[in-house]
Amino acid sequence: MAALGITVALLVWLVVLLLTSIWKHMYSSWKLPPGPFPLPIVGNIFQLDLKDIPNSFTRLAERFGPVFTLYLGSQRVVVLHGYKAFREALLQNKNKFSGRGEYAVYEAHKEKGITFNNGHSWQDTRRFSLSILRDFGMAKQGNEARIQRESRFLLEALRRTKGQPFDPTFLVGSAPCNVIADILFRKHFDYNDSTNVRMQSLFNENLYLLSTPWLQIYNAFPSYMRYLPGSHKKLMKNVSAIKHYTLERVKEHQKSLDPSCPRDVVDSLLLEMEKEKHSTEPMYTLDSISVTLADLFFAGAVTTSTTLKYGLLILMKYPEIEEKLHEEIDRVIGPSRIPAFKDRLEMPYMDAAVHEILRFINLLPINLIHEANHDTTFREYVIPKGTVIVPTLDSLLFDSQEFPDPEKFKPEHFLNENGKFKYSDYFKPFSAGKRVCVGEGLARMELFLLFTVILQHFSLKPLVDPKDIDLSPTVNGFACIPPDYKLCVIPRS
Repeated sequence: MAALGITVALLVWLVVLLLTSIWKHMYSSWKLPPGPFPLPIVGNIFQLDLKDIPNSFTRLAERFGPVFTLYLGSQRVVVLHGYKAFREALLQNKNKFSGRGEYAVYEAHKEKGITFNNGHSWQDTRRFSLSILRDFGMAKQGNEARIQRESRFLLEALRRTKGQPFDPTFLVGSAPCNVIADILFRKHFDYNDSTNVRMQSLFNENLYLLSTPWLQIYNAFPSYMRYLPGSHKKLMKNVSAIKHYTLERVKEHQKSLDPSCPRDVVDSLLLEMEKEKHSTEPMYTLDSISVTLADLFFAGAVTTSTTLKYGLLILMKYPEIEEKLHEEIDRVIGPSRIPAFKDRLEMPYMDAAVHEILRFINLLPINLIHEANHDTTFREYVIPKGTVIVPTLDSLLFDSQEFPDPEKFKPEHFLNENGKFKYSDYFKPFSAGKRVCVGEGLARMELFLLFTVILQHFSLKPLVDPKDIDLSPTVNGFACIPPDYKLCVIPRS
């Protein structure tokens, strides 16, 4: 009898919990955008393909429209799908949606740095970081000179392969890693340096892990899963290791700092910390500086290196496109002069190919998540403060009206009928608004110059028939991760 009573009480409790959840949802969402009805506790997690969340969002947009609501656990999420919703939110309402949604695995970066900072300091940190990045990018040893200098090391490393198969991950990835390391720390790694390989390994592993189904679940239910074993612990360990590396660089710079002659970004941040030494609430501390540097190092290295790796694979699949690029390079630059960024004005096909690589690989398909800073009226809806905002990038980059046959790789997407470069406002791989990537200008320059210099000196040779090259990502979540592969580079005579 007692057991029956306990069972009945448990059932009543479950029914009350279910009804309460339904009531709370109905009460809190009557002015929210439409969306699928969430289950108690888990929300809409079962309506998403965790191996391909971008595609899940596309299917939901077809059903509910370009602005829709779903729940990941108890977390309310409003997804923006398509150019009009994206532009209206991030450009026309940029102050209202400039918060950063929480990434639980980056808790160590919470309210510090640039990328994952949603605290009061993010705008000032971002503004100052942009300022010093410009200072060290536009001086007489600016970004173009850095990339050109690094391209010589890259070419030498490629020549050492002697036409034999190699994995491009670390070799090609060393070039953007060294460019950003020079800006931040005045550091240059040998391409076989163990620290170089270790840092790139951490960056690549983190980008991969962030994109796996397990991390999507973890970010939705961090309080439940925090103490479980899993890859989230590995990612957090990696985050700590990267931060430890940047902190050590900061401490080294402290010992040799000359206030009259800052050498790099670290020195500039240390000088700012010195100005605040009597402040009761300093914004710049050793900890916050190390997080800012970790953000810039990770983003500045891994996104460009991943794009280079994916781009080379694409060009091997389409040798006719590679051949057109060779012809344009030979005509405009020739075999020996080092490429300059201004060459893109006379190289519309190369410019278009680089843009098409960025569009086609769709590196960050669902963008970094935003957050509503306060209750906001958006279209006919009311979006409460704290709501996570997902302004999808793939919905712009694969818009079939703007880019006919978007699933096909075609540099012609960025060329007009006269073969001249054609700009598209839908091209937003670096996002837009107040949270646009701080390194967009650097990344664009690196990709144009590095792709050009590689193809100036080498032909790409796949190990399989080009028709058999599979461009499908290994994981498609936070990022589109390219498959691993090997290639040969053959010197051009």
